[in-house]
Amino acid sequence: MSKFRRLSDTMLASPQLTLADLDAAKAAGVTLVVNNRPDGESDDQTPGTTIEGRARALGMDYVAIPVTHAGFSHPQVSALADALESANGTVLAYCKSGTRSTLLWALALASKGEDPDTLTDAAAAAGYDVSPVRPAMDALAAQA
Repeated sequence: MSKFRRLSDTMLASPQLTLADLDAAKAAGVTLVVNNRPDGESDDQTPGTTIEGRARALGMDYVAIPVTHAGFSHPQVSALADALESANGTVLAYCKSGTRSTLLWALALASKGEDPDTLTDAAAAAGYDVSPVRPAMDALAAQA
């Protein structure tokens, strides 16, 4: 079972989810599951359609915003920012380790003008390092 890491009062990040993790997520008050992992990345991952079906059966919303190791794009950042704005409750984003989900979260919030230092500290408190995208966070926050 995955360990959910708290990035904020309403945001959790996690490594790859299993169906049992979705039951725990529902019990933890999660209302939206965000899949940041492309299907077929590894043989042992649960397919996104399976995660989506179980999430929806439990009454949670689901959105897929796959991020490859090639990096992040403006459409991905905007898609997560929009998903976070429309969420009614706690959001759980996942990928292989939770790192890409955390980086995308930091970029999305920076694009809405949130303080990059605060986001960096929150990610670090959850065990994630956003330094690979910190220059982009600063640029996005300055443009917001």
